[in-house]
Amino acid sequence: MAPASKDLFDDSTMSFGEHLEALRVHLWKALIGVFIGVVFALFQGSAIIGIVRGPIDRALVNYSEEDVHDDTEALQNIDFWQKAKRYFSEQFSTDALFDGDEKTDPGKTEADVPEVSSAPVSDTIRVAINAGELGEALHGVDPKAYPAPPEEARTVSLNLNLSAPEFRQFKLTAERARQVVALNVQEPFLTYLKVSMISGLVLASPWVFYQLWMFVAAGLFPHERKYVYLYGTVSGVLFLVGVVFCFYLVFPFVLKFLLGFNKLIGVHPQIRLSEWISFAVTLPLLFGVSFQLPLVMLFLERLSILSVNDFRDKRRMAILVIAILSMLLTPADPISMLMMMAPLVLLYEMGIGLCLLSPPKSPFG
Repeated sequence: MAPASKDLFDDSTMSFGEHLEALRVHLWKALIGVFIGVVFALFQGSAIIGIVRGPIDRALVNYSEEDVHDDTEALQNIDFWQKAKRYFSEQFSTDALFDGDEKTDPGKTEADVPEVSSAPVSDTIRVAINAGELGEALHGVDPKAYPAPPEEARTVSLNLNLSAPEFRQFKLTAERARQVVALNVQEPFLTYLKVSMISGLVLASPWVFYQLWMFVAAGLFPHERKYVYLYGTVSGVLFLVGVVFCFYLVFPFVLKFLLGFNKLIGVHPQIRLSEWISFAVTLPLLFGVSFQLPLVMLFLERLSILSVNDFRDKRRMAILVIAILSMLLTPADPISMLMMMAPLVLLYEMGIGLCLLSPPKSPFG
């Protein structure tokens, strides 16, 4: 009696040479997809670099807008924990959570907030002058033509536009102080190529994995393919969540904290473009990989290496290992360490739940 279910590849036999030929075909298809992705990224390289530069550009603008503290006093009173406590109290206030790094200023309008822009820079600046002091100055020059100003004039502020060619250079200098820098002539070009290559690989990655899957699927049974679809999708979602979490939540906190120490010790930051690109690519990648923790736990449980009770009993040791890995995988600052450690602890608990909810039969064997 014929079996009810029949594997798709039961009637097909492939020699070693035919396997190599199939591998060659899928490999060429994957490479063509990567080439198309890289070419597309080359034409969109400026937009992609703008996205990658976004966190550091915003951090530098906010850094330049903060009040300047006394550098001499800061050098004499460097207290790390006091600095960290003040930072957390500022960041986790209601205004900071909803408004990001910008602080509310009743006297500042939207037009007064500086932005990193490539628009032409004018030679006009807007200055505020106390009406009483201006009146006294004019009165001192010509008392007959300009009477002494009333006392109420000291409470009035006049906004005047001043124009001079030198002001344009001043504004350009201030604008460039809020941007990343290149230390040699070929660095922007090489960075452009690097970002385009990485972006092309990322864009083509679904097609590449599809070709890899088409080659591997020929050797899998239907129930094995079902689990690959399920856990492969979960893995991809966890990776994307880790990357987005790092890029949009971790970067603002980490950059503000680290740039704050430049002001603390009286150092002006000049962020190198190539180094920032490497940092902005590496850290989200590490977060994406670390967010695979629940699937790693499920894999170990299904191979009978560890059990759910082992995960529960060794919870304290696991948290210690997570803390050590978070310290090693992130920059040397407590903010990024804590922001990797906290979600990993939650993912550890999620992994225990995943082991309990998944069917007892091993999907890997």
